[in-house]
Amino acid sequence: MKVKVIPVLEDNYMYLVIEEHTREAVAVDVAVPKRLLEIVGREGVSLTTVLTTHHHWDHARGNAELARLRPGLAVLGADERICALTRRLVHGEELRFGAIHVRCLLTPGHTSGHMSYFLWEEECPDPPAVFSGDALSVAGCGLRLESTAQQMYESLTETLGSLPPETKVFCGHEHTLGNLEFAQKVEPGNDHVRAKLSWAKKRDEDDLPTVPSTLSEELLYNPFLRVAEEPVRKFTGKAAPAEVLEALCKERASFQRAAEPLQPQARAFLALQWGLLGTPRQK
Repeated sequence: MKVKVIPVLEDNYMYLVIEEHTREAVAVDVAVPKRLLEIVGREGVSLTTVLTTHHHWDHARGNAELARLRPGLAVLGADERICALTRRLVHGEELRFGAIHVRCLLTPGHTSGHMSYFLWEEECPDPPAVFSGDALSVAGCGLRLESTAQQMYESLTETLGSLPPETKVFCGHEHTLGNLEFAQKVEPGNDHVRAKLSWAKKRDEDDLPTVPSTLSEELLYNPFLRVAEEPVRKFTGKAAPAEVLEALCKERASFQRAAEPLQPQARAFLALQWGLLGTPRQK
């Protein structure tokens, strides 16, 4: 299993997953179809399926054009709001692409119909991977927009947090620096946060992606996976895990607003530049 990391738009990631024996390929979160097809052609693979984590424009807006350019393409996801969806998936469903197994994991929180995808190959020394969209990112998670704090807690700690520790985490956005700066505010004494932040700053200076991380790493520095830890509970002033998570989400949203977000005009320009002629919506 080969994963191509494809940066697009302001800070999004698309992915192309290649089964190296059959040369079949699966795309995750298609925002810029022409860019994806360039890489499909360069790799000499057959694109058969799109896996969409959720319906937001920067993860799904390219589905319709891609389906038009590639008739018969399967566009899969868990939310009927996903553009050009051909089949709705359910939690726990398993798919197969050659030697690659895919387990569909419903992870509500950012949106009610958010699906993450856990991929592995049997009898392969390479670690498994999870494509987590905006459910889980490096040192953070997406804003809670549609689900309850309890649902989000279960998605993060029970569904994603219980995956094998060596699982590679491929998320939907390059938000690592901001996430780690917030994590340092939450746990100023956490040496793992400090080390990861130093590493991420160097990656940023070199214009390199910070994905993937691993689940075992996330458990050391991601405050949204550490809601049972005393420093995190102390920071929020809460004790119940879901309440700790809800307080963290509110603090993270305030922290993000203070960090000079991209102006709507600039976001619209990027959408136009990449051929996404729709009104940008919240991520």
